[in-house]
Amino acid sequence: MRKRWLLAASFLFFVVLAGCSNEPTPQEQFSQYIKHWNNQEFTDMYGYLSANAKESISEEDFVERYKKVYKDLEISDLEIVSTADEEQEFKEENAQLPFSASMNSAAGKIEFTHDAALIKEEREKEENWFIEWDTTYIFPELGANDKINYTSIPAQRGDLVDRTGDMLAFNGTLYEVGIVPEQMGDDEATTINGLAKALGVSEESIESALNADWVQPGHFVPIKRVSPDNEGLLNEVFSLPGVLKQDVKGRVYPAGETAAHMIGYVGPITAEELEQNDGKGYSSTDLIGKRGLEQVLEERLKGTNGVKISISKEDGSEVVLAEKPVENGEKIQLTIDLTVQEDLYEEMKGSAGTASAIDPVTGATLALVSSPSFDPNAASLGLTAQEWKTLEENELQPLLNRFSHNYVPGSVMKPITGAIGLEAGITTADETKDIKGLRWQKDTSWGSYHVTRVKDPDSPVNFDQAMMYSDNIYFAQEALQLGKDSFSEKLKTFGFEEEIPYVYPLQSSHTGNMDTEIKLADSGYGQGEVEMNILHLAASYTPFINNGSLIKPVLLESEEKNQVWKENIISEETVSIINSALRKVIHEPGGTGRAAQMDDYPLAGKTGTAELKLNVGMKGQENGMFVAYNPDSPKLLIAMMIESVEDAGGSGIVVEKVKNVFEKNMGRF
Repeated sequence: MRKRWLLAASFLFFVVLAGCSNEPTPQEQFSQYIKHWNNQEFTDMYGYLSANAKESISEEDFVERYKKVYKDLEISDLEIVSTADEEQEFKEENAQLPFSASMNSAAGKIEFTHDAALIKEEREKEENWFIEWDTTYIFPELGANDKINYTSIPAQRGDLVDRTGDMLAFNGTLYEVGIVPEQMGDDEATTINGLAKALGVSEESIESALNADWVQPGHFVPIKRVSPDNEGLLNEVFSLPGVLKQDVKGRVYPAGETAAHMIGYVGPITAEELEQNDGKGYSSTDLIGKRGLEQVLEERLKGTNGVKISISKEDGSEVVLAEKPVENGEKIQLTIDLTVQEDLYEEMKGSAGTASAIDPVTGATLALVSSPSFDPNAASLGLTAQEWKTLEENELQPLLNRFSHNYVPGSVMKPITGAIGLEAGITTADETKDIKGLRWQKDTSWGSYHVTRVKDPDSPVNFDQAMMYSDNIYFAQEALQLGKDSFSEKLKTFGFEEEIPYVYPLQSSHTGNMDTEIKLADSGYGQGEVEMNILHLAASYTPFINNGSLIKPVLLESEEKNQVWKENIISEETVSIINSALRKVIHEPGGTGRAAQMDDYPLAGKTGTAELKLNVGMKGQENGMFVAYNPDSPKLLIAMMIESVEDAGGSGIVVEKVKNVFEKNMGRF
C-alpha cells in the first residue's frame, strides 16, 4: 500500500511540476514586442511576427515602412503600453491583447487604442506566441491599400513696415515665366535660346525642366520668377513662341536698393541652412532670410506652417490623425521713416558711405543707409552667377553693409573729447591754449611726428574756436592732459567697448590701443585707433540733447522709447557749452560746417575728415563726416560718412548732403 501511495504522490508531483513550467504566455511575448517598439527597434520587432504576417511583408519592407513613417511624420516621445490583464489565461491558440499608443508628431499628438492579435506557433520544435501584424498596428485606420498623407500648409511670412505703415517687405504678386511645350511649334530652339539669355539661366536647365517626367505637351513648365515691374524683360520673353506667365505669390521690396542692407531679402533654403535649422519646421522647399532684418528677425517673420497628417482610404474617404493650424508670421513695424531713408540714399548718389538718422530724444532709428547697394527684389528672385560676380567685383563694394561696420570717426569725435575734458576740469569754456603754427609735437621724443591743424587763427584758442575751426592740436593736448586711463574709461561711458543693445547686430565701437603718447594724442581728435559705427556715432551726440544722458537707439516700434543707455554722463553745464560750440560750427563765419546754415532751421553739428594712411607723411584716403541736429527742436539727428572725399571737396560735400535732407524734411521734423 505504501509503495502505491508513493508512486501516486510522485505522479502528482510531476503533473504539478509540468503545470508550473515556464511555458511562454502571450502577455510576456507581447511585452517584449512592445519594448522593442518603444525603442523603435524595428528589426527586432519583425522577429515577433507570425508566419502569416511575414508572408504579407518582408523584413526589409517592414523596417523601412516604420522608419519612413516615423521620420516623415517626425514621430517622437513614442509610448506603447499594454493594457492587457496579465493574469488572464488563454486555453486556445489565439489571444487578443489590448494596448494604447501615444506619440508626438509634426502635427501634434497622436493617440489610439488597438487590440493585438497573437497566435501560438511552433518554431524550432518550441511553441510560442507570435503577432498577427497588419498595417492597423501602425495606425488602426490604416488599411493595406490606404496611404498616409503629410500635408504642409505654408505660413504667410510677416510684413515689415515703416513707422507710418509704408511697406518695406511684403508678400505680393510675381510672375512665374514658363513654357507650354506644344505652343513652341517649330521654334523650340529659338525659344529656349532666347529665354535662357533673357532670364540669365542655362539652356541645359530649361531643357531639363521640359524633359521632366510629369511634363505633358499642354502643361505649363515654370522656368523662373520675375518682377511684374520689369517691363522690358517681360516684353522680350513674351515675344518668344510658347512663353507664358502665371501669377504667384512672392516677397516684394518696394524700397528696393534704398533699404536693401537693412531689410535684406529671402531666398531658397540651402542644404547647409536646413541642417543648421534642423527641428525648426523647415523643409527643402522653404524660403529663409538671407540678409538684413529678413535674417535677423527670421523666427518672428517666418511663422509656423500648418500640418495635417491623414489617411486616404481606399474608398476615397479621409481620416485625420492630427492637425496643427497654420500660424502666419508676425507683422513687424520699424521706427524707420522711409522718406528719410530714401532722401539720405538719394543724396549719397551711389558714393561709398553710410548714414544713420535718429530721433535723439526717443532713440527711434529713422534711417540706416549703406551705399552703394543692390536690388533685393532681383536677389530674392535669383541673381545669376555672373550678376553676383559683377556685384562682388565692383570696387565700390555694393554688397558691403557699411552701417554695421566701424570707421575712424575723425573730428566728429571732438565733441566727445571736449565733453570729457570739461567734465574732468582739464579745460573750461573760457580757457585758451596758446598754440602757434599748423604743426605741434609735445617734445623731441616724438621724432618727426607732429599733430597738424588746418587753420592758425594767430591767437590763443578757446573751446568754441577749437570746435569751430576743428583744431586737432587743441584736442590732442586735451587727451594728453586727461591721460590714457582716464580718457579711455570716460569713453566707455559714451558706449565704447560695449555691444550696442540693438536688434540689428553692429560692430562695437572701440578706443583701440593708446599705449603711446602719439596714439593718445591722435585719439583725442578721432584718429589713432579709435573706431565707431555710424549709429553709435549718432547716439553719442544724444547726451548733448538729453541733459547729459545717452539714449538707447531702438529699431522696432514695439520697443520702449526714451530708454536711457548711460545716465547723466555729463552735466547740464557741459551740455550747454557743447551745444553753444556746435551751433557756432555752423552759424559763425569760419566754422567748418558753415555751408549747413539755414536761417529758418538752426542746426548744430560737427564736421570731420578721417585720414586713412599707412605711414606718417604719406597721402591716403580721406572719409568725410558730418553730424547735425536742431538743438531748438531735436527730432532729427543725422550722421553721415562718405568715403574717399580727398579729391571731391572733403567733408564739405557731406555737409551739403546732410543739409539737403534736413531741408527736404523741414516740415516733418
